[in-house]
Amino acid sequence: MILHGSHTTTESILEKILPFSRYVQRLLASEPDLKVYFLEKGASQFLRDEMLSFLNSVCASSSLNEAALNVALRKLRKQVLLRLAARDLAGLADLSEVMSTMSQLAEVTIQFALKHHQTWMSDPERYGQPIGEKSATPRQLVVVAMGKLGGGELNVSSDVDLIFLYPEEGETNGKKSISNHEFFTRVGRKLIASLNDFTVDGYVFRVDMRLRPHGENSPLTSSFAMLEEYFATQGREWERHAWIKSRVIVGSLAEEAILMEQIVRPFVFRKYLDFEAYEAMRRLHAQLRKEVDRREMHGNIKLGPGGIREIEFITQVFQLIRGGRDADLCIRPTLTALNRLLEKQPLPSQTIQELIDAYQFLRKLEHRLQYLDDQQTQSIPDNTGDQELMAKAMGFANPTDLFHELDIHRNQVTRHFELIFAVPRKSPTHDMLTALWQEQPSDLTQVKAATHQLTTLGFSDPEKISARIQQFYVSQFFQKLPLASQQKITAVMPTLVEAVAQFPPIESTLERMLQLLEHISQHAAYLALLLEHPQTLPRVTKLVNSSQWASNYLGRHPILLDELLAPQGLYQLPDWKSLRIELMRQLNHANSPKKNITEWQMDVLRHFQHAQVFQLLAVDLEGILLLETLSDHLTELADLILENVLNLAWQGLKKKHREQPVFAIIGYGKLGGKELGYSSDLDIVFLYDDNHLDALEVYTKLSQSINTWLTNHTSAGGLYETDLRLRPEGASGLLACSLDAFKQYQQNQAWVWEHQALTRARFVVGDQRVGAAFEAIRKEILCKSRDLTKLKQDILMMREKMLDAHPNPTLLFDIKHDRGGIIDVEFMVQYLVLGYSNQFPQLTGNIGNIALLKLAGNLGLIPSEMAQHVLSTYREYRRIQHRLRLSGDPELTGATSAKEAPISYARIEAAQLNDTRRVVLQLWEEVFGQ
Repeated sequence: MILHGSHTTTESILEKILPFSRYVQRLLASEPDLKVYFLEKGASQFLRDEMLSFLNSVCASSSLNEAALNVALRKLRKQVLLRLAARDLAGLADLSEVMSTMSQLAEVTIQFALKHHQTWMSDPERYGQPIGEKSATPRQLVVVAMGKLGGGELNVSSDVDLIFLYPEEGETNGKKSISNHEFFTRVGRKLIASLNDFTVDGYVFRVDMRLRPHGENSPLTSSFAMLEEYFATQGREWERHAWIKSRVIVGSLAEEAILMEQIVRPFVFRKYLDFEAYEAMRRLHAQLRKEVDRREMHGNIKLGPGGIREIEFITQVFQLIRGGRDADLCIRPTLTALNRLLEKQPLPSQTIQELIDAYQFLRKLEHRLQYLDDQQTQSIPDNTGDQELMAKAMGFANPTDLFHELDIHRNQVTRHFELIFAVPRKSPTHDMLTALWQEQPSDLTQVKAATHQLTTLGFSDPEKISARIQQFYVSQFFQKLPLASQQKITAVMPTLVEAVAQFPPIESTLERMLQLLEHISQHAAYLALLLEHPQTLPRVTKLVNSSQWASNYLGRHPILLDELLAPQGLYQLPDWKSLRIELMRQLNHANSPKKNITEWQMDVLRHFQHAQVFQLLAVDLEGILLLETLSDHLTELADLILENVLNLAWQGLKKKHREQPVFAIIGYGKLGGKELGYSSDLDIVFLYDDNHLDALEVYTKLSQSINTWLTNHTSAGGLYETDLRLRPEGASGLLACSLDAFKQYQQNQAWVWEHQALTRARFVVGDQRVGAAFEAIRKEILCKSRDLTKLKQDILMMREKMLDAHPNPTLLFDIKHDRGGIIDVEFMVQYLVLGYSNQFPQLTGNIGNIALLKLAGNLGLIPSEMAQHVLSTYREYRRIQHRLRLSGDPELTGATSAKEAPISYARIEAAQLNDTRRVVLQLWEEVFGQ
């Protein structure tokens, strides 16, 4: 930094900065008017509006020709560069201003020149307007900025990477009709000439078109359809990196949306986590290093070791891995992306901060190298005179100090790059174990040593284990995999086996891990995750070993493997206030697609829900979470999802008669009682209080939409299963029910079992007034005076029906359905609520079965000591039921396979619970006299 303070005069600024830019010296010497211009304007910031104003004033004549246009463009560049160099070298402009000013200059000159050329060529006496053959509407050239212009971070002597596209084929409608392709090609050539040609007035920007599909030997322009086909059939990995920064700088919003959302984004950002980007980046970097070595460019601060390009590679690899899942990372500028990574911390904060500092230092130095002679250079000059200039321009006393600081930054970048992209180390026994499962092991001594290693790892029957893995390799499933996936599995298998050895029983753990491999290998990127982060495998194995349900869940949602990369945050309970804000932000993200947004938002909800369930599961399996606390969190999650689904479904309705719905979602069953488990469905009822003529139609459609949002399976999986049969009249009743109809039904038509269900119902989300009205109706119904004898008969009859509906063919005790089990406890609580709420209205509180049992004991409705024993039993039943379902043991669940176990019965040896079961049956006799 050269000058400080705001009182420096324009002339003194010019005098101070001149030694650091021979380009400015030559400019002022050859064009004295520019010095007068600078002294008049001062070193003020050059904004877009001023650029446009200049071009409009100079090019105002209706007879403007191409030569005059080109002179004006070049004159503008000189003015901008003169003032920008002065501001930057004088310390008045920061890096952001320098990059944005140059990017705005490029955009303004491209847009202005293109408008002139397209208008000239569209004259009806010439070619006329290009008309789309399908749309039958006029079309224009779409200019896509790539590289630093795409990122809005152009340097002061940069070329501009452009791609020319057009929306559709067709022909022009003028006297000399030509194809749209030919028209846009000619326009493109004129635009390039206006920017790129060196004349007596200089140039505007060097134009590089080599990033277009098929490269420099291909047609200059491509249609959207051609680009989409190219991406699908021939798009290369390095092009995904290039297109991260792509930005439409000429084209309509509609054309931009189609291009970016339907063609570019799916090519650049995968829907899944793309950990194959690591290996692709290694190959790309190896090519770069080879070219740097060949051209002896090690001193190049852009392409050399520890340079700008390596910082960009680090940034882009995380964008490519996660951008398809995280819209926050679908951004173009490198500094912005780095700051976003600083928030998300896929790397240590210090690492990212050092990359940010290095990037800013290197870009600042790059600009000072280019101010010297307006050359596109990133190489440190060899001569000592220019090195002295560079040092002072950077604020250092001498080149030694500058080079010392430069080395610090470059060494840090190199160290971070090599750590991030290092090929994961193999264990000492990796190759030895791999030899075991070759079809024809070439070295029997090595095979024998590997078998011995399996024994050392803890496998009691190494031959059996080896045979099982060999069976996996020759299975039809494995043989049908692409070769690349087979190679990844082969590479990961020894590490997997070593991890399995840590978690007995080894044989069953291995079996679960092989099943998991089958599930996740549908996307090779997840295999790449395990290869790139081998430290994740023991964490995965521990989880899989702990629970068959967890193993199945991870297999259904392999994207959750990402949660195990940084486990320090995985074992924390959710902060629902923060998560509510975060979910809202994701659903309404600035980078959300303009089209197909519903599908995108459905995926956002599913990814969010799966991640929260997985986090709770991880804490649960650590044994540090009470079941009641887990259920509270799972219920909080369901409530949050329902809140957002209601809002999204209402927004999506085309026909609405009011701004906000007078509508509520009522939760029954486990949702209502806040006892949700991992696999619980949602028992919900839809109520409204609206007398408008269209109300029934609108709220029925809203209810259908809510159910669709909840139950549809997308590429991200499912959300919740729902049960809507608890509404008035059951499955044959109206999907949405008015409050009046609900009240009338509950008072006059509802069965006792429906009032039993009402004991666990609660308002979940929606209009607060409807929720309050529902709670009032609920309390009124529960507090009705009832004939206790008749009530007992009705409840006992319903209990017999449930027993008949869930016969237990085993000798095991069904914790939920058998006599003395969970349902008996729930029925007793429901009887007490329905029978005595008229005397004790506090029984109507939605406080859960455990609290209600305690309350009933305190009120003297049942013996308090017996109530305490039964509530302890109920808590233990739920704990055992939860543990059995997580274990997924078919013998204990009645399932035909482990896959079915999570939604099946929970059964246990009867003798284990004889005492606790007896306590429940004793209270049953006390309550019902049976």
